[in-house]
Amino acid sequence: MHLGSIYLIVNDFEKAVSFYESLLELPVTRRNMNRFAQFVFEGHNIALMNGHFDTDFPDKVVHKGEYTDLFDDLRAMALSPNTHKLVLNFWVEDLRREYERIRAIDITENLSKIKYVYNVSPYYFFNLTDPDGNIIEVTGEYSPQAGEFGL
Repeated sequence: MHLGSIYLIVNDFEKAVSFYESLLELPVTRRNMNRFAQFVFEGHNIALMNGHFDTDFPDKVVHKGEYTDLFDDLRAMALSPNTHKLVLNFWVEDLRREYERIRAIDITENLSKIKYVYNVSPYYFFNLTDPDGNIIEVTGEYSPQAGEFGL
């Protein structure tokens, strides 16, 4: 078994594409009309699937095989409330610099402050959400300022 891609079923395709281009600082690698967009980087692949395309343009997509709502109703998936069971995790070399970049480009309404967790070793991260409410965690090298986190 090999991971091919992580698909995100999105409600507003263009908004999601713009968000991920800004977040990843990378243009879409491949695009299939307004149905599908891929970001391929460092051997990874995050894909955006327009949850409305197949319903809006039935003449542009051929479906064969048994239809089931659970797997095939992309519009319902795109419109469903986000349960926050998926977290995309990204690693950066300089967490403080990335946090400031994300704040400056203002791509999300939900941006946490930098946080600290200690289990086996110190772990620094911050969270944000994409336009569909998917949680994104960004972690990386971080040196706390004096007194930060009680350290």
